Amino acid sequence: MGTSIDRADAAAAEFHEFFEAHYAELARLAHLLTGEPDAADDLAADALLALWHRWDRVRNADHPVAYARGVVANMARSRIRSAVRERRRVALFWAPRGGGDTVDDPDVSAVVDVQGALRRLPFRKRACVVLRHAFDLSERDTSLVLGISVGTVKSQTSRAVAELQRMLGPETSTAARVQAAVAAQPSGGDR
Repeated sequence: MGTSIDRADAAAAEFHEFFEAHYAELARLAHLLTGEPDAADDLAADALLALWHRWDRVRNADHPVAYARGVVANMARSRIRSAVRERRRVALFWAPRGGGDTVDDPDVSAVVDVQGALRRLPFRKRACVVLRHAFDLSERDTSLVLGISVGTVKSQTSRAVAELQRMLGPETSTAARVQAAVAAQPSGGDR
């Protein structure tokens, strides 16, 4: 039993030496790959933590430093992909849709009614109906923005429109009223 403790202590000492010798280099690599100096230290630390969990494999590798660099590169790639996906979601959400469907003089009472009815909907239903009808996003684009399935977008939108029709009455289409309400807001629907 003493030999397994000795081996664990030796492994910990080896890893500590490796950490001290290569942490700064791995942080620089992370900084250069991501372009984010604040995140570079965290990325290097996460990579070294992953290396510690596989230390037996790393220390027996032909080139442990190259292995460590590979882990940093893979983590940086994942971080960049996540950031790109997030930027796409945000851009998709705020992208102008629907061409020239603007309302010059909206019916203020209808806008107030629609906004009040939208506020009474649960968030997911509200988000689905606004993205689908006010921003004219496809079901697929709406699902990407909200991180839900296309089927959920379809069901939530359908239920939300039915609820809005009950709240607002059937005199005009709910989609047209939602589009008019959002178009009447000065910042394109922030509120």
